[in-house]
Amino acid sequence: MITLGNFVLKNIRNTIITADDVANKNCENFVGATQIPLGIAGPLKINQNKSSHDYYLPLTTTEGALIASVNRGCKATHQGGINTFVDNVGITRAPLFKTKGVTESQKIVADLKKTLPKLNDLALSTSSHIALLGFEDQIVGKNLWLRFSFDTAEAMGMNMVTKASEKISQYIETKYHIKCLAISGNYCSDKKATWVSFIRGRGKKVWAEATIDYYTCLEVLKTSPEKIVEIVKQKSQLGSIVAGSLGFNAHFANVIAALFLSTGQDTAHVSESSMGITEAEVESDGNLYFSVYLPSLIVGTVGGGTTLPTQTEALDLLDLGKRPYDVLKFSEIIAAAVLTGELSLTAALASGDLVSAHQKLGKGKK
Repeated sequence: MITLGNFVLKNIRNTIITADDVANKNCENFVGATQIPLGIAGPLKINQNKSSHDYYLPLTTTEGALIASVNRGCKATHQGGINTFVDNVGITRAPLFKTKGVTESQKIVADLKKTLPKLNDLALSTSSHIALLGFEDQIVGKNLWLRFSFDTAEAMGMNMVTKASEKISQYIETKYHIKCLAISGNYCSDKKATWVSFIRGRGKKVWAEATIDYYTCLEVLKTSPEKIVEIVKQKSQLGSIVAGSLGFNAHFANVIAALFLSTGQDTAHVSESSMGITEAEVESDGNLYFSVYLPSLIVGTVGGGTTLPTQTEALDLLDLGKRPYDVLKFSEIIAAAVLTGELSLTAALASGDLVSAHQKLGKGKK
């Protein structure tokens, strides 16, 4: 039991996490842990290499009806499964430099593009698990941003890329006699929803798509493909446009946050990871085509919070194969899970069942 002033931290102290688990890694001034309910949804069927595999999703949330909704989406998509695709565009860090002006900045950028192998060697000197994929530049007056993209293997990698970017920045400062004002100049853009990450991608770009037959829509989702498409077009897309949103979806953040909490991801990355687009069409045979796109999914399967005991167990539950777990496969599972939650919520809006579902599952009524 820990006492702070007049407060006794009885429940916070009651945890399997020890100070040794988090020391110099996850948490300072450790006193305990908060507990959030975790439930399981699934099976989630993903089509892979001309076969399919079922996954069970550990979802951590305090929102009643969320897991039931994802579960319904898994059921609706299980017959045909979900197709997933991932592109590792790299985690980014963008140091900001002060130059004499646009002319000098242009010359520096042109020269740096000729020395990519040298810059990669500098990155490798900080970690054998990192590789420089390339960089993009942005010049405004005497300010020069260099947005470096790195492959960080199975790690989320922000600490790795910061260390590598510092090494590269020191080299640039010495070679060109300019000053690095900040190792992160916000053009990265880390833990912020931004257009640069939406358009160019950050971390993993991931796609998921499914076709749901007409009768499954009626029986499982309680509505028609036409009504689901109307909600996607008018709410998730047009509604997002008039709101000035950086995402065109119903609730990507709900499922992403639940999976991030379960598996030890950096929860601040929900801000950018939940950007994305939902798309739907009625096909010529009357079936529903439903798809999601996530341009900036920031995840890892090693390091950080993934080493904590319950988070390790949740990752194990995903059945990702042998450790270190494949971060690309993990990314595809997240996208497929997002699709199921998005599909189910959209259907609830189309059928008018959203309020009644939350009254039944989210209000603590027997």
